[in-house]
Amino acid sequence: MIPVSSSNLRAIGYEAATQTLRIAFVSSSIYEYYGVPASVHAGLMAASSHGSYLDAHIKKGPYCYRKVG
Repeated sequence: MIPVSSSNLRAIGYEAATQTLRIAFVSSSIYEYYGVPASVHAGLMAASSHGSYLDAHIKKGPYCYRKVG
């Protein structure tokens, strides 16, 4: 997990082998998103607003997810 500067996100992790994106929120919740391509993860990490990118491209995207913490 890599800490990020965001009002909503605390840290972002990515497992390329399984295309699993892990998001730790400031609220202490942790979610995993599945089938996320490396290019989408790269876009999230490069975005000027991690939260906005997450909402537009991942939450509203075709990815299954589950709360893990």
